Amino acid sequence: MSEVINYFDEVREIVQEMGGQDITTCMQCGLCSGSCPWGRMEKESPFSIRQMIYMGRLGLEGFESDDVLYACTTCGQCVVRCPREVKIIDIVRAMRAVVCETGGIPKNLKAVLGSINSNGNPWSQDADKRTSWTAGLDIPTYTDQEYLLFVCCTSAFDGRSQKIARAIATTLQKAGVSFGIIGNEEKCCGEAVRKIGAEEEFSSLAESNIELFNSKGVKKIITTSPHCYYTFKNEYPEFGGEFEVIHYTQLFAQLLSEGKIKPSKEINKKVIYHEPCYLGRHSKVFEAPRDLLNAIPALQAMEFDKNKDDSMCCSGGGARIWMETEAGLRFSDVKVKEAMAKETNLLVTACPYCVVMLEDSLKNIDKDETMAVKDISELISESLD
Repeated sequence: MSEVINYFDEVREIVQEMGGQDITTCMQCGLCSGSCPWGRMEKESPFSIRQMIYMGRLGLEGFESDDVLYACTTCGQCVVRCPREVKIIDIVRAMRAVVCETGGIPKNLKAVLGSINSNGNPWSQDADKRTSWTAGLDIPTYTDQEYLLFVCCTSAFDGRSQKIARAIATTLQKAGVSFGIIGNEEKCCGEAVRKIGAEEEFSSLAESNIELFNSKGVKKIITTSPHCYYTFKNEYPEFGGEFEVIHYTQLFAQLLSEGKIKPSKEINKKVIYHEPCYLGRHSKVFEAPRDLLNAIPALQAMEFDKNKDDSMCCSGGGARIWMETEAGLRFSDVKVKEAMAKETNLLVTACPYCVVMLEDSLKNIDKDETMAVKDISELISESLD
């Protein structure tokens, strides 16, 4: 006797209401799954983006499991390949929103949401420690400067990533940029909250930050993270947040062209650039990071075999940075192994999530003594007089 399969059309309708209107546009060609980084892993993953969309469209049970619905890193590689230009990430987000409303999100992500709700950040740190990265530096409070420097939660609270915030801020000061920070009143930009599917919480965060920024007279924002950059630039406007947003690599490249920053100290290293998904593929900021690396004396910059739109994700996006991933299923492991095969000294990037994931992979394969991971801001800072 064959198994009875139950179809629930109302699931598809709810997904569409949540923002996944394109779920019926997909023609199930499979180019998305063929492009997905999960297919390059040593172990087989239960995740298939094509199958997940199919299950969501028919309302089949099973798509909501942690290792299916929450496997997607929202890297966008599938979107680049889709012949119908289906907004696949919007579908994933909408499907997660359906599950989030029922309280069915993974345990680790519940803790992240709880921390953001109570502390304004996902790292379970006290809100009043948001400016601890400024210790020993004379960083001005934002009043009427040209730019607000928005330091992402990772670089505000994580000890390793605080070095990135410090490098960016001190370089801005050396270049004479007019900027300030708001600090402890800020809350998380909400990018991970939206990727988790918690739309109500994201709306609350966005509205709170927009009200704060407007009350301070903010017009221009420098972000340390590509995720904050993408969120402020592309998602805050729907809540009335109209700001001029720039990622630090874009501003640094502009300052470089104007002669306001002049890397002069040699860094005699062979480096390979890892493309952050939300800076490169999502935001099309490809040249600025490379211009900065090429401006550093004695630095030899290399590329991965697949870069720019074809670059492989570190696996930290889509809130995956807070989820456990077993060995053999980490995208970042693939990246560090390829970097080592090219005999590079440094793996460089321009995203705090990428730094965390790549450093973890080097530790996992006991190669953290052989190769280091740096943010471009750290190299620029090191090369300045």
